Amino acid sequence: MSVQASLYHYCTPRINDAEVYARLEVGFPSTEEELLIPYIDDFDDPDPTEAVYGWVPCRIIWEVIEKHGGLISGDLPPMFPPGGEEE
Repeated sequence: MSVQASLYHYCTPRINDAEVYARLEVGFPSTEEELLIPYIDDFDDPDPTEAVYGWVPCRIIWEVIEKHGGLISGDLPPMFPPGGEEE
């Protein structure tokens, strides 16, 4: 999955280079992930692996990462750690 945050993504705060983000945009997971479904941008999209998920709380992102064995590659935007404060 892609995890993004900037002025142009569905995130909170919706700015570039925030010190920390409370909610982030997730896109194109490699498999359907039930934890992300409540945040899907287009409920009519028949393929959840081709969807964008907006304003996903950091807690959910950490749960998905842990559920699937950890971060495989790349970097995450600065976000609250597991169990950290959220907006």
